[in-house]
Amino acid sequence: MGITKTELFTKTDNELALIAKALAHPARIAIVRRLLEVNACVNGELVEEFGLAQATISQHLRELKTAGIIQGNIEGTRVNYCINPVKWKEMEEVFGGLFNDYKGDKSDCC
Repeated sequence: MGITKTELFTKTDNELALIAKALAHPARIAIVRRLLEVNACVNGELVEEFGLAQATISQHLRELKTAGIIQGNIEGTRVNYCINPVKWKEMEEVFGGLFNDYKGDKSDCC
């Protein structure tokens, strides 16, 4: 596969792609849903809740954190994670903008 030429696309399109890639796994969606549900910092209980290995949960958390969707702070030997409210608002705006670009309900378009 060739190199992706991100400079050919808008900043918004690149941001949407980055976020979509970070959310492109059901475990990551479940983690985000859980963080939204509890509206608090979460740490080791994700392993017990989802039944996935610690290393697997850690990898998913790392992907979400790299994309800025979640943030973490170190507390002793644990890292607590929560939704990054600034990024969440940005995501709402860029995805909302994409969905708002739809101009009608043409069921006969193709």
